[in-house]
Amino acid sequence: MNRAYDTIVVGGGMAGLTSAAYLCRAKVDTLIVEKGEKLGGLVNTFQHQGFAFDAGIRAFENSGILFPMLKSLGIDMKFVKNPVSIGMEKLWVNLDTRDSLKSYVSMLTALFPENANDIAHIAEEINKTMGYMDVLYGIDNPLFLENLHDIGYLTKTLLPWLLRYQVNIRKAARLNEPIYTYLKRFTSNDALIDLIAQHFFKNTPTFFALSYFGLYLDYCYPMGGTGILVDKVADCIRNAGGEILTGTAATQIDSQKHEVVFSDGRTLTYKKLIWAADQKTLYAITKGAATPKTESQRLLAEQSTGGDSVLTFFMGVNLNKDYFSGRCGVHAFYTPSIQGLAALPDWKEAAKGGNGVLLDWVASYLDRTTYEISCPALCDPSLAPDGKTGIIVSTLMDYGLVRLFSDSIEYESFKRQCINKVTDVLEAFLFPDMRDNILFTLCATPLTIERETGNAQGAITGWAFTNVKMPAENRFKKIARSIKTPIEDIVQCGQWTFSPSGLPVSILTGKLAADAVCKTLKGKAL
Repeated sequence: MNRAYDTIVVGGGMAGLTSAAYLCRAKVDTLIVEKGEKLGGLVNTFQHQGFAFDAGIRAFENSGILFPMLKSLGIDMKFVKNPVSIGMEKLWVNLDTRDSLKSYVSMLTALFPENANDIAHIAEEINKTMGYMDVLYGIDNPLFLENLHDIGYLTKTLLPWLLRYQVNIRKAARLNEPIYTYLKRFTSNDALIDLIAQHFFKNTPTFFALSYFGLYLDYCYPMGGTGILVDKVADCIRNAGGEILTGTAATQIDSQKHEVVFSDGRTLTYKKLIWAADQKTLYAITKGAATPKTESQRLLAEQSTGGDSVLTFFMGVNLNKDYFSGRCGVHAFYTPSIQGLAALPDWKEAAKGGNGVLLDWVASYLDRTTYEISCPALCDPSLAPDGKTGIIVSTLMDYGLVRLFSDSIEYESFKRQCINKVTDVLEAFLFPDMRDNILFTLCATPLTIERETGNAQGAITGWAFTNVKMPAENRFKKIARSIKTPIEDIVQCGQWTFSPSGLPVSILTGKLAADAVCKTLKGKAL
């Protein structure tokens, strides 16, 4: 017999989980459905041979959103600081205070002494942008607070913050130009620009890229791994009477009958549906909503490209945690060469010479790219066996390049070469004698992310900034609009609804979607 729900949430990542948790707290009859066997999407910790690895996000930033959300849901979690460091060739900087920016500038100046004045001007821009974003995240986000009727809080905290917010959000909005073109205003040295910006996605907005130097100071790590957050919110849903269904995909939505057909054959009815999954899929499987606005959004989503993806290596190493503590620390961004990637031709040009030439291009790319390196056991020793360490190494990787190797049946050769090359780079520049101590290496590509999460093109932050028109809202002051769809009684949330997106935005849009549904069903916000 078909079951009717007040709300069905499709997608069990952090946006969907947040929506479901707040709906259940408000006593809304809710089912959350996830196509994968595990909840969490890109917030996920897995075990392998006694090691724990974070498969997606490596650390959390609060941004005035995460901690207030946990507090309002009554979730208790233990966090430790997750210090970030930046390394280039043999030089390193620890980002532990705002003054670390001076050390970062000194490092760049030592590497590019002829561009000292350029670097000083860029540092001014970084500092200015960090100031804008400090105001945006300066207090706990009011959406998650219970004390909004407290006159003292309203007059002394919230209203002054709102005034500063309005001013600074306008200033930040003017910095929507892609980071690479913006930096060209201050220097003509492409290698210098690469060293600053090549670990960001293509056409990342300037305000998002430059403000990240401040966000690094906000990083924290949950004891037990990032996946603990998912477990805690899922428990919150179950304890409040909500239902969770995994390993089940939505295959058809009839927006007129308010029915969803699932891969297990069930057809369920909803009053409201929250879509917290890939937006392309929403428009591909929905029928009964053929309006001009719906058709326009369907075409826009269908023709748009997912954001950048990553190539990731999960390595179990027979070396003590102290070995890595003295070299890369808990969480690092490391670039082995100051040549930068700008001097490399586009991989599509290399592909014209065949897979052999393309593999050579990949090797050159891995020599120059920026790596994100994290060692979870340095935050929580229980995440690796005694005397051993698990490290996670990732770098940006184009989905189309990997798909080309997969289509030519050379996918495994591509992964083996990448494992060998990255191991060589790490051993040469960071971890001497590492190769002989590696117990295993697992390699995840953009295809892995696409398969495991359902994200188009293995995208890790939703839509690509290279789209001519973004199929989502990208103005922070208009973020409340991001949850709207042209389909009646369907709202959306998550990384496909607002760009640029990350964990805080996913949580925020999840709460906005829950509020909108609850207001309609119960006549009040949560």
